[in-house]
Amino acid sequence: MDAIAILIFLSSGLFLGWSLGANDAANVFGTAVGSRMVKFSTAAFICSIFVIIGAVVGGAGAAAGLGELGAVNTIAGAFTAAFAAALTVFWMTKIGLPVSTTQAVVGAIIGWNQFSGSITDTDTLIKILGTWVACPILGAIFAAGLYLVVIAILDRLRLHLLRLDLYTRAGLILAGAFGSLALGANNIGNVMGVFVSSSPFTNFNIGSVSISSVQQLFLMGGIAIAIGVYTYSKRVMMTVGNSLMPLSPVAAFVVVVAHSLVLYIFSSTGLESLLANAGLPTIPLIPVSSSQAVVGGLLALDF
Repeated sequence: MDAIAILIFLSSGLFLGWSLGANDAANVFGTAVGSRMVKFSTAAFICSIFVIIGAVVGGAGAAAGLGELGAVNTIAGAFTAAFAAALTVFWMTKIGLPVSTTQAVVGAIIGWNQFSGSITDTDTLIKILGTWVACPILGAIFAAGLYLVVIAILDRLRLHLLRLDLYTRAGLILAGAFGSLALGANNIGNVMGVFVSSSPFTNFNIGSVSISSVQQLFLMGGIAIAIGVYTYSKRVMMTVGNSLMPLSPVAAFVVVVAHSLVLYIFSSTGLESLLANAGLPTIPLIPVSSSQAVVGGLLALDF
């Protein structure tokens, strides 16, 4: 398959990646940008770099979990499901609202399964629905716990105002980088997961490094997300940062870290292996809603 045919084949997924970047970057840096602690240009650059790294290095786990919902193993099915989800996310982004890309993709996959007569795995669907309930709850729990810890540390240190401002800005940037990494690892499954079964790429080696077809898909999806961050995310960032709930810089830091932890635990194969080896229940590796996680964190700090 030549380059032009590949781009046409993947165009709906790239559109979805762009829409996700335009919408979900707000969940990583919206509170920092909205509180005027980090410039949008800085946030967009950091988010773009780390979301690509997260997608390529850590995206396989959550993408595989989403793939269990139903086998979208034809070019037409992959294109249609991604395009339907992308239109939904783009529409919500255009009116300035955060939206769950995961919910849009899951709905699109179920719709394709109904249209094509394919089977939707009920157990996987129930598992995904469970994460929609758990995601904002975990975001709220993490945010509440982190806020108490951070406030206790600051009260003990009694930093000068200028030093506190410097540390807070640095913390927001580090939290945003971690959040972008987690967003790429967890949500690249939404962007390119439906294309994995019918990937047009083949594995190849660069010296001793092997680049799989899935990693090539995720790299393209990560780049599309990054473009969405740069070109269209500022409006939603301001909505999350200001309109939903005005935040202090410290609260902004807490919300971003809490959101990032939620995405991390639902995409980390290392954490899954650690829990399994310890004989503990594992956490399903499934793309979750970063919007739900950040809203859960926001609500926790409102009480």
